[in-house]
Amino acid sequence: QVRLVESGGGLVQAGGSLKLSCAASASTFRINAVGWYRQAPGKQRELVAGISSGGSINYADSVKGRFTISRDRAKNTVYLQMNSLEPEDTAVYYCFCGRSFNVQRDRRFDSWGQGTQVTVSS
Repeated sequence: QVRLVESGGGLVQAGGSLKLSCAASASTFRINAVGWYRQAPGKQRELVAGISSGGSINYADSVKGRFTISRDRAKNTVYLQMNSLEPEDTAVYYCFCGRSFNVQRDRRFDSWGQGTQVTVSS
């Protein structure tokens, strides 16, 4: 079972930057879909950035050009660099690893981080 541990959240002013990290207990990031979801109060959880098992990268339109997802295979770690942060980015961010982002995937292989709070003040 893959265990994911997140770090890097915090409080930042609008326009600032944060970098989130997600460390895995195994080298599954190399062959699985990995990404970052976020959920704000009263809103649905949304995928903000992801890397498919084939290596393709996609971003939500709301963060495109501001966020960058990357991974370090040797460290079994995935990162989310967040620049030009806006109050609308305030949410709990969760890292994810699974077979795919397809809603009909086998969820027995899903792994989730514990969540890290990102708060952007105006």
